[in-house]
Amino acid sequence: MPPPLPDEPGPRSWSRAFGDLRQGWKQRPLWGYLGWQDIKQRYRRSVLGPLWISVTMAVVATAMGILYGALFGEDIATFLPYVATGLLIWYFINGCILEGSEVFIANEGLIRFLPAPLSLHIYRLVWRQSLFFVHNLVVWAVLILIFPQPLGWSLLLAIPAFALLVLNGAWISVLTGIIATRFRDIPPIIASLSQLLFFMTPIVWQYETLLRNPAVAERARIAELNPVMHFVEILRQPMLGQEIAWRHWYIAGAITVVGIGAALVCLRNYRSRVAYWV
Repeated sequence: MPPPLPDEPGPRSWSRAFGDLRQGWKQRPLWGYLGWQDIKQRYRRSVLGPLWISVTMAVVATAMGILYGALFGEDIATFLPYVATGLLIWYFINGCILEGSEVFIANEGLIRFLPAPLSLHIYRLVWRQSLFFVHNLVVWAVLILIFPQPLGWSLLLAIPAFALLVLNGAWISVLTGIIATRFRDIPPIIASLSQLLFFMTPIVWQYETLLRNPAVAERARIAELNPVMHFVEILRQPMLGQEIAWRHWYIAGAITVVGIGAALVCLRNYRSRVAYWV
């Protein structure tokens, strides 16, 4: 009598879900190369090449900083770095949200014909957005030189803060990417909501300024219901030498744990169907 064959894990199993993540991580040279090529391809044949990323960021940050600084009566020396840093973080978050909702749809051909783990496309997306972030970091560095900020040892907190942003960018891409592959109305809905989310997040306006105004202080606290605000603050505060408000870290940490759990459940249950849905 032949020995019994070991039980193979089914398509809806934790072992296959975590195996997908491990296999995707092992293919770092592939998605690292593809992410860099995405940027080079976007600016192919242009004179400045990827430098356009920083130039665009600098122009938008300067224009918004001067405009809204004049409207709100803010000191340009502090408000311009504030706006630029907020935009720097927002571009990363928004890129993960928008591109994450279409990450599997955009890679339909690769998913259908290339036997690769789904997580490879997630790693590629987050890596590409991280490269954009590093390019735009030049604008922050220049503004800090022009308008010195009270930076201290708290600047080191920017490293774990950005790591939290990367983790959240990954789980958002997994969750929205799978859902949007099944329901194609999701990407345009997310694109519309992201525009609203920009104005609800303290990027071109200062939350602390509203809190100091007794006429609107109570209503201004509604802004804390916006989860993006907390992720912006945990990174912007150390990058500008501001006092660290630990409540933002607690909320961001809780969102990260819940989000990763939801994304893992979604990956476990539906990863095998993505190839059919695309």
